[in-house]
Amino acid sequence: MKVAIGSDHAGIELRKEIISMIEELGMQVEDVGCECDTSVDYPDYAIPVAEKVANGEADRGILICGTGIGMSIAANKVKGIRCALVHDLFSAKATRQHNDSNVLAMGERVIGPGLALEIAKVWLTTEYEGGRHGRRVDKISQYEGQ
Repeated sequence: MKVAIGSDHAGIELRKEIISMIEELGMQVEDVGCECDTSVDYPDYAIPVAEKVANGEADRGILICGTGIGMSIAANKVKGIRCALVHDLFSAKATRQHNDSNVLAMGERVIGPGLALEIAKVWLTTEYEGGRHGRRVDKISQYEGQ
């Protein structure tokens, strides 16, 4: 599996820890940044990660900002993206099983690194169930014109 990952200035430290965890899981990582302490615009990182997932350059994406909200809003503007803002383990598992989410957003200022690493691991290793959930996901894709 290849995972594209990006953050704004408020998510740099957590992004680095998640990259290490992804590599430990034996997955490939494409890091799109950022590498600065000064304020940057989250869409400049969310959209490239989402586009990589949407066009098949990456299987999944992870985005981190202060709250995860801005990143998730920006990512969900990209056709074919189902970005879930997650701050607990149950939601991480459910969004993969039921929504086939392909991008995960988290907030470094909202959760600590220990929980964030657990969330990312659960999200990366949980499979989509399909079945009755497929009908719902298909409705989203149909609305997008896919």
